[in-house]
Amino acid sequence: MWLPNSTRPSVTGFPSIRGTTALVGVLGDPVHHSLSPVMQNAALQALGLDWVFLALPAPAGELAAVVRGLEAMGCRGLNVTIPHKQAVAALCRELSPLAERLGAVNALVPLPGGGWHGTNTDVEGFCAPLRREGTDWSGKRAVVLGCGGSARAVVAGLVELGFGSIQLAGRRPEALNAFLNDCRAWAPQLQALSWSSESGSLTGALAEADLVVNTTPVGMASASNPAAAEACPLNASELSALQSGASVYDIIYTPRPTQLLQRAANRGCRSLDGLEMLVEQGAAALRLWSGLPEVPVAVMRQALLEHLP
Repeated sequence: MWLPNSTRPSVTGFPSIRGTTALVGVLGDPVHHSLSPVMQNAALQALGLDWVFLALPAPAGELAAVVRGLEAMGCRGLNVTIPHKQAVAALCRELSPLAERLGAVNALVPLPGGGWHGTNTDVEGFCAPLRREGTDWSGKRAVVLGCGGSARAVVAGLVELGFGSIQLAGRRPEALNAFLNDCRAWAPQLQALSWSSESGSLTGALAEADLVVNTTPVGMASASNPAAAEACPLNASELSALQSGASVYDIIYTPRPTQLLQRAANRGCRSLDGLEMLVEQGAAALRLWSGLPEVPVAVMRQALLEHLP
């Protein structure tokens, strides 16, 4: 339901909630740390939408019940975060081609006849800042650190940008091989990379990389564990292999900058953090939920910048 901004009273900058207010939100476990409500509620208020965006905890054993219940309540749309991006795909009535290929869903859109359309906006969010750099990435070499759920969207984005070589570094061979088996059909340039100090293969790959992307949580701080901000996914030897002028992209956004980006900058590397990925994937989801061709991306970004320390 649309209401002009002037008729929507608010308290301390947050949209008011009334009987007509529609719900959108993010599902996860845990989800209390999510910054999506900060940026999405700022956007909803700027658009004059009588909606509210909430972080909604969904334990794994209750995910199906939560998703069905939100559909019954007339929820206008959902983001999905860890650990549910793969499990929620089975609860969708239909999947976008991209979500089906990745096997991962991060956005749910209600279908007119009932049920959910599952799609993935993480790829769009990941690619947006790399496209804004103005670099032609065709044929370039990338190294991706980690082979968890976020790495799937990253690899898909690198394929979309035209990278000629994508090397995936993982510490657990079984997880690394499973990832490659799942993704090699649509990412033929993807290769496994042993992440062990003994092999030295990661160090060699980093020396030739045009782009390095960290998808691991190493270096991510939280209120309960601020000391985690001192960690770095690369050791001193690996960091010394980075070439001046290479780009390093850490999808973590707390703290800003991470240890990885600080140390990469000291070597003359260009750095990108995960704030833009968060903003752009959220903006893409909001366009899907609202049907609007444009949403206030600058407002979303500014709300996060004001919220983060």
